[in-house]
Order: sequence, then structure tokens, then C-alpha cells
Amino acid sequence: MRDIRKLMAGAVMALVLGTGALAADQARAETVLRRGNGPDAETLDIHKSTGMPDAYIQMDLYEGLLTPGPDATPQPGVAESWTVSGDDLVYTFTLRDDAKWSDGTPVTAEDFVHSWRRLVDPATAADYARFLWPVANAEAITKGEKPPETLGVRAVDARTLEVTLRAPTPYFLAAQMHPSTYPISKAAHEKFGADHVKPGNLVSNGAYMLAEHVPQSHVKLVKNPHYHGAADVAVDTVFFHATEDIDAEFKRFRAGELDTTYEMPPQQIAWAEENMPDAFRNAPYFGTYVYAFNLNNEPWKSNPELRKALSLAIDRDLLVEKITQGGELPAYGWIPQGTNHYESQSLDYAGMTQDERDQLARELMAEAGYGPDNPLQVEYLSNAGERHRKIAIAIATMWKQKLGVDVDLRTEEWKVFLDTRDKNAYKDLARFGWIGDYNDANSFLDLFRSDIGVQNPADFEDAEYDALLKRAGVEDDLDKRALLMQEAERRLLEAHAIIPIHHYTRPHMAAPHVKGWIGNIMNYHLTRYVSIGE
Repeated sequence: MRDIRKLMAGAVMALVLGTGALAADQARAETVLRRGNGPDAETLDIHKSTGMPDAYIQMDLYEGLLTPGPDATPQPGVAESWTVSGDDLVYTFTLRDDAKWSDGTPVTAEDFVHSWRRLVDPATAADYARFLWPVANAEAITKGEKPPETLGVRAVDARTLEVTLRAPTPYFLAAQMHPSTYPISKAAHEKFGADHVKPGNLVSNGAYMLAEHVPQSHVKLVKNPHYHGAADVAVDTVFFHATEDIDAEFKRFRAGELDTTYEMPPQQIAWAEENMPDAFRNAPYFGTYVYAFNLNNEPWKSNPELRKALSLAIDRDLLVEKITQGGELPAYGWIPQGTNHYESQSLDYAGMTQDERDQLARELMAEAGYGPDNPLQVEYLSNAGERHRKIAIAIATMWKQKLGVDVDLRTEEWKVFLDTRDKNAYKDLARFGWIGDYNDANSFLDLFRSDIGVQNPADFEDAEYDALLKRAGVEDDLDKRALLMQEAERRLLEAHAIIPIHHYTRPHMAAPHVKGWIGNIMNYHLTRYVSIGE
């Protein structure tokens, strides 16, 4: 089956007066892209969502001051240009004069002011409010100490947005590619409130606009005729299909029902690489897969050596070779290699052999009072998915065979899982994966600040860690800043609040006729850069 759905209009037959001649006119084909998009979107509200399935849809619906290019590098978006003051504190953005909402009205600086105030407003309870904390007063607003109107952003005029930062912030521009910093239509939000994201209400400024949102099924977007780059957008309609079952997703791809997949079943990776080399895609991905301890609960709260024992006993090389099989790198730290202007740190046992780690793990377990007569009982929580299940079974087997640990594996549907984890309502351990939102160590380290809120998966608290990040946040010397962040990462690793498992790659499928699907470390694939060929 061809993967392009071309809905051809029938030939229109016209009688030519005076001659009786017939003329045929065939309407242009509609080009459709069908994307596998992983778990069902949590929400299309850019200030409420947290997961990548949401972000991929939002990147098609909206555009920020900056936008990811085809290779995920920052490019001018709604802002056609900007200037920065000599002290690196004031950014003045000039908006495109042809930036329009999908209802045809202009995108203005006031839309950004409204959107950013909503993001940091504690009433919104946005997980990503911290993205604007470099802006003057933003952190104090989120913590309820100042009103949203004091945010360091103002509309000088309709096309000029002025942003004042609290301190020089090297990653500020790159962070503008994240959907949470995009604008929403002030008019639409004031009219519809929380319902502004529903089909028929949602007004967007990106290459696409919302046509349908069917939970547990799909989101349908259609080309936005008012987008400033509409003439260069080749795909007319894009479907984002929700599929938590990656085996089923791969079958749909092979049947021609999908043009791309969100990921790949591990057991199918080698087969696809050999038998479908023109469609198989894989590239390093800016993220880390970990297990997080609930540090509110015993025995984890008061026993870092017990946490270390479980970490030691995991054979990461065996996992990536036999279980994940996607070229992942064993992880002994939190921040991936290749992070801009940063040297990633490692756990203190990274240089040991696995036998040496296992021996030390057994000693630490015994010291903590666990053994054959008192086996450790662990409950592990993950979202549903074959890949996560296989990793969990492999690790549970290692713990059982090496340390006598009894593991109860629990799974929850994606949205329920996110809510459980965000509330730290899991008992012992939960799966956590993080993809950097911009190429900077801060995108990873910020998650474990004690004041960051629900995105801190382990509820880790360390005053010195917080102090190091605060100092790094106002340090404009990049070398000194990197040293502060490296010290912070070491403190996190020494506390064993998390168990790093592997650094991601993103094996997936993209049919050969999908052109412009460029591998990049952020795994960003905006539909407006894609075309359908033969």
C-alpha cells in the first residue's frame, strides 16, 4: 500500500460554449503525512503539557521567537531579529510583520507578554515555568512572591518585545525553541479560557492548525494558510497517531498505515536495519533513561548506600547489548556526552568491572541488613510499553540473582503514570527519562533543584546543590559556569538519588518517500520541513 494518501478530485467536465469542446481540470493532490507519536498526548496546552508526544504536535501548531531548523539548530521564528544590551541583560526582539494567527490576525508582542505571564503564574501550575526563571522576577512570581505583571517583559509596540533578564543567561535564546515559551493568542485565551485548546477554538501561529483531537486515537492538523512560510510547506495534512504499543506501531508502519514511527521494538531493530535500511533511522538522542528513588520513603530516604547497591548490580553493558539493542550508551552519569561547553561526570564506580561492582553491591546490602533471611522488597513503577517492560524484567532478574531482591513490577497508562510520578505517589522506584530541552547542562541539572516542583522525580533536596546552580545561573564566564555545574552533577551522583541506565538513541522508521526527515540530537522533525516524494 502506498503511504501517501492522495485525495483526488474527479475531473470537472465543462461545456465550452460555441464549440462544444470539453476541458478537464484536476485539482491538486492533497499530501498527507501519518506520524506515529507514542503515548496519547497529555494536553495541547503549551503551558500544561510535559511529554514529547505533546511537544511534537505543538511544534507544528505554534512558533516561538526562535524555532528549530531542519537540523534542530535555533533559527529566527516569529522574531526576525534581536539585539542584546552590552551587559547581556536586555533582549529586544523585532517580530515579523507577516506573523499571523490562524484566524488571520497579527501576532503581537502583547501575545507574548500575555503567554509568558500565564506560564509563570502559580495559578497555571506549569511544570515548565522554570524556563522563564532567567527573566527578571519570574522565579518570584512562580513562588507567589510577586504578581505576574512584574515579569521582566513588555511590549514596546506591536512588533517589539523587550525582555529583561535577572542575570546573563547563555542558553536563553536556545530555550526559546521550547513550546512552553511559544505565544498563545491572547484574544482566543481570554474568550475561551481553558477551552482555548479545543478544536474550533484553538488559534495557532505555526505551519498548521488543529482540525481534530480524538483522545487515544489521533490529532489531525491541516496547513495554516496564514503562516508566513506557508508557500514552502509541502504537507497539507498531518495525523499524529497515539500508540503506546510499539509492536503494534511497527506493524502499522510495515502495513503502510504510518509513514513514520515514534520508536522501535528492541527485538525488531536488527531485522529492520538489515531488511529495511532505507527506512530505518537512528541517531544519538540528547537524553538519559534512569530509575528514580522516592526519597520521601524509607528505606531509601536515609540509606544512600542501599541505593548505591541497587545501582551497582545493574549490568548496563548487557542491557544495551541484549535488551535495548538500539546503539544506546551505558550511563554512569546524568548528563549525556556532547553537551555544549560541558564535561559530563561519572559515578565513582564507572571504572570497575561488573564483577567488582556486584561484590561491592552484596557488601552494601549486607551492611544495610538485607540478605537471604531478610530480602529487600521493591516496587517498581513504569508506564506501559514493551521496551520498558523488558528493561524492568532484566533489571529485576539481576537484582534477584545477585542480591536476593524481590521486585514487584507495576505499570500504569501514560497519563496516570505521569500524575503518580509527579506527585511522588510511587512507593520505591519509578522510571524516568529526560530529553534535554536545549543543548546545555542546565536543562538536566535544573530538574533536581529542591524548589523546582513536580519535575524533580526523586524529590531530591540538597542545599549545596541548589547553591551551586544558583551561582552557575549568574556566572557569565562559561568555563567557571561549567565547573560549578560539574560539581553539582557530582553531588547528585554521589547521593544516588537516581540510577542512570543508558543514554538514548532514537531508533525509528521513516519511509523512503518521506523527504527532509533529518536525524539530529534533539530528534526534532517539524512537519513543515518534510515533503513526500517518490
